[in-house]
Amino acid sequence: MEENKQDGREIPGETLHPKVMRRARLLLVIAFSLLGLLLVRILLYQTVGYGKYQQKVIDQMTTESSVIADRGNIYDANGILLATNVTTYRVFIAPSAIASAQSEMNRQGEGIQLDSMISEQLADILSLSEQFVLEQTTYTKKLDRTLKNKVNEDTADRVRAVVDEYGWHQFVHLQATSTRYYPYSTLASHALGFTGSDGTGLYGLEYYYNEQLSGTNGRYIIARDAQGNEMPYGYEEFIAAQDGADIYTTLDVYVQSALEEQLKTAYTESNGQNRAAGVVMDVNTGGILAMATYPSFDLNDPWELDLQSARLLESCGIDPQSEEYSSMRQSLLLKMWSNKAITDPYVPGSTFKVITAAMALEEAVVEVDDSFSCPGYRVVADRKIHCHKTKGHGALTFTEGIQQSCNPVLMAVGLELGGATFSDYLSAFGYREKTGVDLPGEGLGRIFTKQELTEKEYAAELNLAISAFGQNIKVNLMQQITAVSAVANGGYLVTPHLLSRVVDANGNVIKSFEQSVRRQVVSTTTCQTVSEILEEGVSGDGGAKNAYVMGYRVAAKTGTSEKNDEFECPRCDNVALVKSINGENKFVCSVCGYTGDNAAFKKSEDYVCSTVAYAPADDPRYAVIIIVDEPSAGVLYGSTVAAPYVGAVMETILPYLGVEAKYSEAELDKMTVTVPKCTAWSASYATQRLEALGLAVEVIGDPSGIVSRQYPEGNTVMEKKSGKVVLYTSRDIEPQTQTVPNVVGMTAAAANQTLINHGFNIRILGTKNYLSGTGAVVVAQSVAAGEYAPKGSVIEITFRYLDEADVE
Repeated sequence: MEENKQDGREIPGETLHPKVMRRARLLLVIAFSLLGLLLVRILLYQTVGYGKYQQKVIDQMTTESSVIADRGNIYDANGILLATNVTTYRVFIAPSAIASAQSEMNRQGEGIQLDSMISEQLADILSLSEQFVLEQTTYTKKLDRTLKNKVNEDTADRVRAVVDEYGWHQFVHLQATSTRYYPYSTLASHALGFTGSDGTGLYGLEYYYNEQLSGTNGRYIIARDAQGNEMPYGYEEFIAAQDGADIYTTLDVYVQSALEEQLKTAYTESNGQNRAAGVVMDVNTGGILAMATYPSFDLNDPWELDLQSARLLESCGIDPQSEEYSSMRQSLLLKMWSNKAITDPYVPGSTFKVITAAMALEEAVVEVDDSFSCPGYRVVADRKIHCHKTKGHGALTFTEGIQQSCNPVLMAVGLELGGATFSDYLSAFGYREKTGVDLPGEGLGRIFTKQELTEKEYAAELNLAISAFGQNIKVNLMQQITAVSAVANGGYLVTPHLLSRVVDANGNVIKSFEQSVRRQVVSTTTCQTVSEILEEGVSGDGGAKNAYVMGYRVAAKTGTSEKNDEFECPRCDNVALVKSINGENKFVCSVCGYTGDNAAFKKSEDYVCSTVAYAPADDPRYAVIIIVDEPSAGVLYGSTVAAPYVGAVMETILPYLGVEAKYSEAELDKMTVTVPKCTAWSASYATQRLEALGLAVEVIGDPSGIVSRQYPEGNTVMEKKSGKVVLYTSRDIEPQTQTVPNVVGMTAAAANQTLINHGFNIRILGTKNYLSGTGAVVVAQSVAAGEYAPKGSVIEITFRYLDEADVE
């Protein structure tokens, strides 16, 4: 190398400043570090994060649809379908595909507005506004916009036809879905419950057994390109759904229908204001054959208010556009959906005397023939507590005290039992615990504690005396029928239930209800004695005569209880609750939300009327209970508002359930007969046949002629005793008519004789044991007084006992 020299001296080469060198090295280190980090990051993406980022890519190019598992069916005890699934469709569009196609049309100069065409066609088919459909097409970055759910098969076919006609297969799509469907619509609505839009059970059995019914959803994954078009088959993945299990219940469609029919009639005829409820239960197993609340609702459209609730909402005076209105509507829906049989505690009134009687007989503090005196009241702790019969029953036995529902008799035996023993029995009969029925939302009532029945002498004595005849306590309906069923079945407290078994898709029973006896409360001997007392109160002159059923020994007890612990809303008459607002107690309506002080909310003067019964009394199998909350028309006693309808349920279901009728001689005399169709018969043959049925015959016309007209007409049902059939042998003879007399308010004997004297036959509706007492009177007749009817026609008359044997 040639060296630089100057003046004989060596000149050194140029070098970088040390600071520059340090900066250079630092930058080099940073560059290599960044490169290293980048390489590490890439390595992580390719290894540890591979799955995550691969999924992001897949998510951007795939759409995933759930394959909904078929929800299990619900059946009644006989395999009749109560809840199932039907195929409906989700209709949706692909906005991105529509936008892409529109752009291509615009580029080629085609004057077609694709979005408008699609909107016009689909809006008409789906009953939607064109504006709504058009708005959905504007979401151009979306692959999927739903237009309508739960579209039926016919509508889906119309959509398919339009898609095929216009070639819109990439723009308009249908997805089959499974929708819950209830074949009987309103039947057992509160027991069955319903599902939400996602198929999850929200109420009733649908909610309680949701896990068993639901199954496991599957998945269907489809890859699409940027325009929403499906990519090749290899990009698809299908995971099959596992269907839910089927539920077989103890409900019986026939029994359920009978209960609902009578519940509706009882509520309507008494003009009930706060719903009615009823249950039919097997007293030995706890199986519930029927459970109903009226008004019911449509399970296929549960968001529609029942008529009574809708009228209340309309008349409330609240602005329909307000939030308050929406809140009240939601409260009414929640009330409509709630199962009154388990959620609403009520005062049982005299039906509780069945339990007090069982306690007293079991503890031997009273004998059936023990004598009592009722002056119309009893003084307890310096307070005069009245009997419903203010003049008093006078001298009577314990048996008569139960049958006549005498409050002083029940107070006497309750005080004799003592607070501690009475309290122990309350627990034993299940009043301090839930029944365990397999439904959601069971509520507990209000029962005095042991301390309240024993510790403070003055208060405890009052609490005990009043509780003994069923006031100042609250129970739910299931607790009451379960406790009474314990008396019916020999003393065993069972668990009420609706489940019979759960069956998987292969028919295997994966779960079944095992009879559950919680404990024995009283002896079988005690139960038999109570049953005899109650049955005599039905067949004899007791307060439950209106529950009589010909051919069956029915044990029954009626009740009429006051709701004087409740306060009513001045705007909608619903119950108000006390709430603390800004440190001050206020009354707030549970439905409309109206808020005020004590002066604005009046104390309730309404009643709950009820009857509980079981049969046959000598070998009990089935119990029925009906309560009507706040009846407002007619005679407001449990014996008139509920007992006749309990009897009607028994009369309908007992033969169906295989309980054989056993008629006494007196009952056989009061049997009905179906009049045969005699037209085209000879008058002599018709007379022979009718007289063989125990009916009298009158022939008008030629006695040897052919019958051309008859009254009553063929297949008419009437009472056999004193019945007469009028036969005409010529159509030229005009039927003889009579003015129908007014028999409403008459006794049985007087009404019967009056109608016979006018040439009419009768059919008795309601109680059939009217000859055993003197209190039954006619409350309705099928043909109005003053109208004309052919001689021999049947006039239906309805009897009720209107005595006050069960009022508190």
